Amino acid sequence: MKIEIDQLRFDEQGLIPAVIQDAQTNRILTLAYMNHESLARTIETGETWFWSRSRACLWHKGETSGNTQPVVDIQIDCDSDALVVRVAPNGPACHTGAVSCFDSGSGAVGTEPGAKSLGSLLSDLYSLVESRKRELPEGSYTSYLFNSGLDKILKKVGEEAAETIIAAKNNDRAALANESADLLYHLLVMIVEQGVTLEEISTVLGERRK
Repeated sequence: MKIEIDQLRFDEQGLIPAVIQDAQTNRILTLAYMNHESLARTIETGETWFWSRSRACLWHKGETSGNTQPVVDIQIDCDSDALVVRVAPNGPACHTGAVSCFDSGSGAVGTEPGAKSLGSLLSDLYSLVESRKRELPEGSYTSYLFNSGLDKILKKVGEEAAETIIAAKNNDRAALANESADLLYHLLVMIVEQGVTLEEISTVLGERRK
């Protein structure tokens, strides 16, 4: 990627705001700041580097967590004083474990504080399941499923589907909501195991809607 760093307009503290965006989903992940050196390292390494205003130091996103952000491209605004960095994230962007820093529970205009859409929650859960598969932490039920293999995962999907059907047959609203949540979770484990993304499923649904 060719960026003329010296042509950019950094503020009086030598910083420029960088909006980090998922290149595949176009979702805004976070707002961070770069200085000349962190932007140079971002370009050189192909992964995001920022300037921490609170710690007054450079930091490489994902250096300790593994949630790195390989850069797809960098766009400069019309005034050359802000950046959009499109990335292919390897895990959540937010330190809270949320996919996006804008999903951390502060609430959005017109919503109850902390409210999230089902799509946002599924995206967060998908990222968490992905991290469990990658790291396999001890004591995690999700790790247990991945360690047990595909047949165990498929068996659990079948069991949860049957329990969801029974809840619906019994006209038990609360049980149906709980069993549906369990089924969705195990479906996510299955598609992560198979390498299918939520974006692929969204594309199929979008085409069917047409």
